[in-house]
Amino acid sequence: MSDLFSPLTIGSLELPHRVLMAPLTRMRATAPGDVPNDLMRDYYAQRASAGLVISEGTQISAEGKGYADTPGIHSPEQVAGWRSITDAVHAAGGRIAAQLWHTGRVGHESLHDGELPVSASAVEFRSRTSLKDADGNVARVNCPTPRALATDEIPRLVDDYRRSARNAVEAGFDLVEVHAAHGYLLHQFLAEASNQRTDEYGGSLANRARLLLDVVDAIVDEIGADRVGVRVSPIGSFNGLDSDDDGESGLFVAGALAERGIAFLHLSEPDWAGGPSLDDAFRVKLRNAFPGVIVGAGNYDATKAERLLRAGFVDAAAFGRTFIANPDLPARLRAGLALNPPVPETFYGGGHEGYTDYPTLVEA
Repeated sequence: MSDLFSPLTIGSLELPHRVLMAPLTRMRATAPGDVPNDLMRDYYAQRASAGLVISEGTQISAEGKGYADTPGIHSPEQVAGWRSITDAVHAAGGRIAAQLWHTGRVGHESLHDGELPVSASAVEFRSRTSLKDADGNVARVNCPTPRALATDEIPRLVDDYRRSARNAVEAGFDLVEVHAAHGYLLHQFLAEASNQRTDEYGGSLANRARLLLDVVDAIVDEIGADRVGVRVSPIGSFNGLDSDDDGESGLFVAGALAERGIAFLHLSEPDWAGGPSLDDAFRVKLRNAFPGVIVGAGNYDATKAERLLRAGFVDAAAFGRTFIANPDLPARLRAGLALNPPVPETFYGGGHEGYTDYPTLVEA
């Protein structure tokens, strides 16, 4: 048996193997209301053979929405929709985590009744988001300059995360993952380029990391550290935000999260978005900062995953686009069989095409 197919304990869960499904935005929730639906249920249930399914980014509040037709987890209807999905995944023998998401400045005023997206600071930046046009087609539009969150708004924001974690448990999720990567809100507070605050959430690295750690502490208090993971992208360029401190902020956060005993740290590597491959020198530093379970993601194939597992740099590998196209990916990797190629034109929005119609080995 390869390292990729050995069991793994991750927080409160026992995983049968280490092939995880990465979080993947697909923009197929039901509008209005951003409610998870039966099509999404079928999609996730098809992929339940993953060691752990990590859901697409799921907004913690209406304010946290940055893309059209992405699901939330802040209304009773959304919780009920997710319960249908988690029940289906569990019935198929799987395990599933909810990725808790606030996009921050990556958004558009049309998603918020004309109100600007929020961020750490009102800094102009260059990025785009995905909306739907009058015909229901995905349209890319420029993001506006956001407004800065006031200091007295921070407790409300932290409570939004706390409440969403409780909702995730009520919806039947086994774990939650806090999305602190890819230039979204928590990353915006962490990065010096997007955080020009002068209160206790700006300035020093410890201050810039404060919101993320406040959020993690609130969620740990609500559901327990053994049910919490955090996703980070300490090196790379994402959504108009460049990581320009050689990963220092990511290593600081990793050390602070290790002290909190969370279930796992999810490292998103830059090469999935066209960036350079992460070097092993940084991997050594990250492992020293976080001795717990590290999940690696970013342009992974079986060869890359096995090398990093055997070197001790990661404990599991999360696969994204290959899981889109191969609902039975673990079986294919275990047997060394051919993979279906993904169809990028169907990644975002639409119906079952490019979503639930990729064949399994049996169907093929």
